Amino acid sequence: MREQPKQAPPPVQRLRVRYAKRGRLRFTSHRDFSRAFERAVFRARLPMAYSSGFNPHPRISYAGAAPTGSASEAEYLELALAEIVDPAAVHAALDAAMPDGLDVVEVVESPGSGLSDLLQASRWRIVLPVALEEVQTAVTAFLAAGEVPVERMTKKGLRSFDSRAAVLSLVVVPEEDGAALDLVLRHLEPAVRPDDVLTGLTSLHPLDLVGVPLLTRLAQGPLDPATGEIGDPLRTTK
Repeated sequence: MREQPKQAPPPVQRLRVRYAKRGRLRFTSHRDFSRAFERAVFRARLPMAYSSGFNPHPRISYAGAAPTGSASEAEYLELALAEIVDPAAVHAALDAAMPDGLDVVEVVESPGSGLSDLLQASRWRIVLPVALEEVQTAVTAFLAAGEVPVERMTKKGLRSFDSRAAVLSLVVVPEEDGAALDLVLRHLEPAVRPDDVLTGLTSLHPLDLVGVPLLTRLAQGPLDPATGEIGDPLRTTK
C-alpha cells in the first residue's frame, strides 16, 4: 500500500501583497511572474507555509492578474506563512529580491475573507495616439449602444461577448499627443478586458491605432454600488 503524504500544518499568518508591473516588465506573463515571485520568496528566506501532498509548494494565492502587455499599479496576491513575521520586513525583503519593474508596493496582514471575492472592478488608463475628437466620437457611440459584441480567442477557442456590459464608466481626457481613456470595468464572466473595449470602440467608429496602446491598471478592488468607487482590498473584509 502506497504511503500517504504527511499533512502540512495550517498557516499561522496570511499577508496580502500589492505589487506593480512597470515599464518593459508589463510584458511579463502571469506564469513568468509567478516563477519570479517564488524565486524572490526563496531568496528572501520567508517562512512559507506549504501545501500537503507528494509535491508540496509554497502557499501563494494569486488574484485578478492583468493581461500580458498591460502595466499595473494594482496587482494582488496572498502569502501563507508558517511563522509570524513583520509585514514591513517582508515588504523590504521581497522588493529587494524582485527585478526592477516588478515592484512590491505594500504588504499588510490579511484581515480575512477571500481576496479574489474582493476584486470586483478595475480602473484603467488607456493612452491613445489619436485625436481627441475622434476618440470622443467613438466613446459617445459606445456608451449609447445597448450592446457592443466583440470576439476574442481564449483557451476555449473563439468567444463572442458583449464588451459594453462590463463598462461602468468611460471618460475621454486630453493627452499631450492625443487622448486617454479613464475606464472603470466591472469584473464579469466572461471577463471583459480593456483591449476588448478598444475593439468595441473601433467597431463603432474606426480609430487609427498605431502601435500598441499603453494600458495601465490604476486600481482594483471591491465596488461600492452606491457611489461606483473602488475600495482597497488590502483593508476590506467583506
